[in-house]
Amino acid sequence: MTSISFGEAVRRSFQKDPRYQPAAYELVRDALHIAAKKFRDENAEDQHVSGQELLAGFLDHVLSEYGPMSMIILDQWGLRRGEDVGNIVYNLIDCGYFGKNDGDSIEDFAGGYDFELAFTTPFLPASLREEREKKSS
Repeated sequence: MTSISFGEAVRRSFQKDPRYQPAAYELVRDALHIAAKKFRDENAEDQHVSGQELLAGFLDHVLSEYGPMSMIILDQWGLRRGEDVGNIVYNLIDCGYFGKNDGDSIEDFAGGYDFELAFTTPFLPASLREEREKKSS
């Protein structure tokens, strides 16, 4: 991994893959730090998290930061599913900002949760939220 600033990594990534707004890269980076705090001992040398752990941290971070506006903001920034988060991670890996472990794969971000449900359901009235939860079970 080379020494590259985050700003330069985002610039290179955006040039290569303009599907995601630069702000989306910062959001994913911040979510990675939150996931590491949530799933790893802060004193552990290895702070690596899995794709699904990053998605869990991403969900927590986005809901906390943007509340009911989460889905609108994510959509504007090009983040519509877990694979989009993975694409950002792998764009940052490709330009040398992030590292990866041997077992890591872009497919680690597949599945997960439905963004529309995850980022809107918490803000629905209780009756609609219960109805939506019954349908998804």
